Amino acid sequence: MSLFDNLEKMVEGEVSANAPADSGALEHVMALVNNPETGGLQGMVQQFQSNGLGEIVNSWVGSGANQPISGDQIAQVVGQDRLNEIASKLGMQPDQISGLIAQHLPGVIDKMTPAGQAN
Repeated sequence: MSLFDNLEKMVEGEVSANAPADSGALEHVMALVNNPETGGLQGMVQQFQSNGLGEIVNSWVGSGANQPISGDQIAQVVGQDRLNEIASKLGMQPDQISGLIAQHLPGVIDKMTPAGQAN
C-alpha cells in the first residue's frame, strides 16, 4: 500500500461520520494536493504563500496547531473555475465544496508533512 493510499484511509476515517459528499470532496482535496501540474504538495503550499496565506499554510506544515481557513480563502487559492468543476462532478454548490475543502485540507497537509516540510 502506497503512502497516498495510507493517507487517504486515515483521512477517510476522520470524515466517515460526516455526510457522504465528504468522501467525494476528499478525493478532490487529494487530487488538488497531488496535482503534478501545480507542483504537487510543494506547489500547493507555494500557492497559499503567494496568495498571502503563508501563515495559515505554514501552520499546517509545522508541528503546532493548524490554523483554520475559510471557504473564501480556498476559492482565492484554488480558483472559482476549479471549484465549479468539482461542484459539478459532486452535484453540489461551489461554496459547499470550498467549505468542505477548507474543513479537510489543513488535516491532509498536516498528515502529509509529518517532518514539518512540504517535499
